Amino acid sequence: MKKLLIVLVVLLGGFISAFAVSAGSMEDDHTFAGPFEDVVGAIKQGDVNALSRYLDNNVEINISGKANSYSKAQAEIILKDFFSKNQVKSFELLHQGGDNSRYGIGTLATSGGTFRLSFFLQKKGGSFVLNELRFENK
Repeated sequence: MKKLLIVLVVLLGGFISAFAVSAGSMEDDHTFAGPFEDVVGAIKQGDVNALSRYLDNNVEINISGKANSYSKAQAEIILKDFFSKNQVKSFELLHQGGDNSRYGIGTLATSGGTFRLSFFLQKKGGSFVLNELRFENK
């Protein structure tokens, strides 16, 4: 009976530690990598190619009060034009949130001025897509 108890304690301890390691790695993956973090990184670099991987088929873009809905291809052109005229100096993420959809709001400092940048990612199928970007003059 004593041997059975020792075996159960060892097995239970191994199960608990394996679960803790597995849960920790899942938390790390969620915290440090993913579409939201990729979009923030692309904005910090002014990298339209990296952003375009997440663009939805239709994207609403608002630049200084001029808003329109664009196809993915048109949105890439609009964003390339914006970032070519406004080289990124820095991007500071101020707010973020959401579960089935994610949003980020921050301050984008560029060679052409400072903007309040908001972006929205929506869950579509098994992944997130970028469906709205707003660049507002500060």
